Amino acid sequence: MTSPQSDPAPQPPPQGHSHGHTHSHGPAAPVSRHLRKVIAAVLIPFATAVVVGLIAFWPGGVPDHERTGVGFDRQTQDGKVVQVVKVDCADVNAAQVPPTGDTSTPSGREAVNEQEGECAKATIEVTSGDDKGRTFVEVVQPDAPRQLKEGQGVVVAYAPDAPRDLQYSVTDVDRKIPMTVLAGIFALAVVLVGRMRGVMALVALAVSFAVLTLFILPAILQGSNPLVVAVIGASAIMLAALYLCHGVTARTSVAVVGTLISLLLIGLLGSLFIGWASLSGNTDDNTGLIHGLYPDIDMSGLLLAGIIIGSLGVLDDVTVTQTSAVWELHQADPEMGWKGLYRAGIRIGRDHIASVVNTLVLAYAGAALPLLLLFSIAQSSVGTVANSELVAEEIVRTLVGSIGLVASVPVTTVLAALVVSADRPGPGGAQTATAAPARSGRGRRRKK
Repeated sequence: MTSPQSDPAPQPPPQGHSHGHTHSHGPAAPVSRHLRKVIAAVLIPFATAVVVGLIAFWPGGVPDHERTGVGFDRQTQDGKVVQVVKVDCADVNAAQVPPTGDTSTPSGREAVNEQEGECAKATIEVTSGDDKGRTFVEVVQPDAPRQLKEGQGVVVAYAPDAPRDLQYSVTDVDRKIPMTVLAGIFALAVVLVGRMRGVMALVALAVSFAVLTLFILPAILQGSNPLVVAVIGASAIMLAALYLCHGVTARTSVAVVGTLISLLLIGLLGSLFIGWASLSGNTDDNTGLIHGLYPDIDMSGLLLAGIIIGSLGVLDDVTVTQTSAVWELHQADPEMGWKGLYRAGIRIGRDHIASVVNTLVLAYAGAALPLLLLFSIAQSSVGTVANSELVAEEIVRTLVGSIGLVASVPVTTVLAALVVSADRPGPGGAQTATAAPARSGRGRRRKK
């Protein structure tokens, strides 16, 4: 229904027509049936193996054990501070050894404060469990890092074998409300900015936590090999996260294959260097408690499992970004061969490598900052610090994960370049079937 004045100028040849690529910011064009079959031939057996592994190693729950009352292995209940009264420390620390008055050392200052300072005498009410409503008194020293306030929620530890007056003690502050509010703000920000993609990302996050808490952790506690469990669990998380967030497409499937190859490399390198460096995986009170409760757990295998799971999230980001970059490059220039696509994609990947590796190293350094401060205070040399098992674990974890990340860029880029460049439109091909009607439709409309 166009007027004669709106008749267009003569049309350029179809092969030079640019309208076929105006959707470059939307979903990728579908690949041919042959390539879909090739990708399915790789991924369906892999996904089947993951499902079989989940079924074979499914733990069915955390094994029971007798509480030790040490560290995190304590019975806890909720509590509330109902009253705080200031008292002289000398009145509540009568059993303490009198201080010498020397305040030049930390222990001397603590001793003086415990006798001459002002302490807090807090009355705590238990608000959950069988002893709900029961109260007890907690004395807070003036130099204690955690001071209590009236009305504050707390976590109390219960020791059933202790004398009645000593059965309850404050072990931590109740942070449920601020943590829940923060999680809500995070979810709202993700949904507002990401819209449907954000919703699917939150679903994928929930699936990841479910696999971690319902499969990986209980299976390790049941005595299964930590490395095998981590590989199965990480693979399940990877499949769920990538396909939920990015759709069941050839582009996503290439990212899955690239992630899988990189995870295998991380597993091999981690296993080699954990054994070579004689890392036991038992370096602090928490790992010591785990080993004491479950002596059959392979702690070095647990360390390797942590490296694999910890690297997975960043790997997903790198592989998806590289695959998307190659796909967009192909849509911008369909005549570019796989070598040209690889060269262009790897230039993008080099920038990604620099930022991601730096991010990973700084993340581990930030987590270990208190430990690094202790070594700095002790004026230990760099060699001494790096040689200690606690720091060596973090170095191996960081470097192995970084090598896997670096390797994922060329691996994923070359896979994406080979797949997308091999998908040439032909008679009956997917791209021809979708693009040709659109061009012919526009031609018919213009003739009218």
